Amino acid sequence: MGRYRRLRRIRHMDPRQDFEQIYRWITHYEFPRDYLHGTSIAFLRDYGVPRISQLLDRTQEFERAGQKRYDDTVLLAYEMVREGMDSEHGRAAARHLNRIHGRYRIPDEDFRYVLATTVVGPKRWIDRYGWRRLSEQETESLALVGRRTGEMMGISGVPDTYAAFEQLHDDYERDMFAYDPANRRVAAATLRIMASWYPAPLRRAATRAALAVLDEPLLKALGFPPQPLWLRTFVHRALRTRAALIRLLPGRPERFPRTPRPRTYPFGWTLDDLGPHWAHSRPLTPLQDETPPGRAPVPEQPSAPRVPRQETR
Repeated sequence: MGRYRRLRRIRHMDPRQDFEQIYRWITHYEFPRDYLHGTSIAFLRDYGVPRISQLLDRTQEFERAGQKRYDDTVLLAYEMVREGMDSEHGRAAARHLNRIHGRYRIPDEDFRYVLATTVVGPKRWIDRYGWRRLSEQETESLALVGRRTGEMMGISGVPDTYAAFEQLHDDYERDMFAYDPANRRVAAATLRIMASWYPAPLRRAATRAALAVLDEPLLKALGFPPQPLWLRTFVHRALRTRAALIRLLPGRPERFPRTPRPRTYPFGWTLDDLGPHWAHSRPLTPLQDETPPGRAPVPEQPSAPRVPRQETR
């Protein structure tokens, strides 16, 4: 397949109708690794907000089972879209995700921000380090997947355009980024997970390379010093060289999608595997547009005849 053939098809598609298909092409064919890199950076951005990192620090999820926590987050997003977000499987994944989050009292503004990082983070990474920039249709498809995810999670006020997600993302960080010891602890645990993907002699270098692509406000909020200019320049050029080499390769054939390869589940997974063990003791609740189990829909009653109001003088 020609390198730009799929892009030409995408440019003739309507994101409002085809956002799930475009999203699958982004994540499984056009930018599978870059999308995951952008998502990994999005995880780190969440930790720049003290009340988010304090909650994660209290759960000790990243300390006890960090790789599983990382894999489960990626896989739940994958499962929601795999057969269509409104398929029974997609809805089951959304109900399971809501069951996990239902244990905690999380403000909607924090949910909206975390959701925005999963839209803005991959877009910015791909535009900077991908083999090409995202098209307008691809950008809006990321936003519409984020929008539908927010609706299924029952989050109010979720944006429905990329520009609105980006503004929410940047405004929230400007107001909420601040250093807290919990930020550094959770970020350090996540960086250890990322470093563990490499051979032991390369882990320190991999960690420094990850820090080298982070912006100064985020580093300050996480409590890490900026990396030297020479290292930031080297990492930037190395990633741009990688992009140039990928650009020379043929496009990924439709029969070979790149699907998640989680380290936690080398033999595969089911929805029941995802999330902390205690989640399965919590009841599932219907999505907002579903009828609760055991409750029949209330038939619509005919309205009473409308009596004209009489004017009084």
